[in-house]
Amino acid sequence: MRKKPQLTALLALLPLVVLLLPGPAGAAPAAGEHAAASARTAAPDGARVVAERRLGPRLRDLTVSSPALGRDAKVRLLTPDGWERRRPQDRWPVLYLLVGGDGNYKAWTEDYASRIQELPALRDVLVVMPEMPLFGFYTDWFNGGEGGPPAVETFHLGEVRPLLERGYGAGTRRVAAGESQGGFGALSYAARHPGLFRAVASYSGFVHPSRHTHAIRAAMTYLGLDWRALWGDPVTDRANWQAHDPYYLAERLRGIPVHLAAGDGTEGPLDPPGVEPDPVIPGLEDPADPFPEDAVSPTETLMARQSRALADRLHTVGVPVTTHFYAGTHSPPYWAREFHKSLPMLLRALAPTS
Repeated sequence: MRKKPQLTALLALLPLVVLLLPGPAGAAPAAGEHAAASARTAAPDGARVVAERRLGPRLRDLTVSSPALGRDAKVRLLTPDGWERRRPQDRWPVLYLLVGGDGNYKAWTEDYASRIQELPALRDVLVVMPEMPLFGFYTDWFNGGEGGPPAVETFHLGEVRPLLERGYGAGTRRVAAGESQGGFGALSYAARHPGLFRAVASYSGFVHPSRHTHAIRAAMTYLGLDWRALWGDPVTDRANWQAHDPYYLAERLRGIPVHLAAGDGTEGPLDPPGVEPDPVIPGLEDPADPFPEDAVSPTETLMARQSRALADRLHTVGVPVTTHFYAGTHSPPYWAREFHKSLPMLLRALAPTS
């Protein structure tokens, strides 16, 4: 009996949406949560931590009231040793670990077999795993030029980051990594905010969206979302698409180590025998650039094409980039493996500089 299609594929476009929908804004904290002391200290824009939940010795979930998103949202922290006894002046280096299009902030500690909470190498690092709206693409949405929620970039960098630096021991030595849309987020954030991150890594990242605008249209339409609300029309609003696309921002990444990894979409060593092809999304394939006949994960084929194009561009403009391209699909075992492979590079970038 063949296995069911891998719904982790397609840029994590097919999540169990009901499980990921946020609760109503202003809802009472769930059992085990308590109001955070920092809730009394709101950011100038009104963002504030309204609840905390301790999950274990080093794991903690924050609930943030976010004007940028227009609702409450979650942030998971993996805290360093000694964090519970921190003094006001104590600061730790920070790894922002970003998730894919389903926006599940729990994924890196529960779903990807990465078990980051068990890694000795992360015992001196604050790991930040923020929520993202479904297919939020780490972007302040265009919304026909009107802006407004969801303003994902503002939530992550303008609300969560200052809150953590003010009350949770987050320092200014930062790196970022992520899978699928999270890989895009790491690179786009770094390029749009020079000096914010010291190194970035992308695993199966959608890192050159302007190359495959048809795929974004197909995926968002399949999910019932207005694809033009993201960055506008790719022709008339081309400048906005390029203003978020790491390929067109490559020069801004000079001096930042970059790691890009992606599979080719064929069955690889971490896929179960007889893996089913990705679910079919109408319009995902470009007739002028068809998928290989042996591709079982067309989504990952797109990620490889984008990652290779970006790698060539980064080499051309002098950005220090390393790559790992392999046989494999758009699935969590590969993201966990690639995270472990790139972690030494990320940690070197977090080391104090003289």
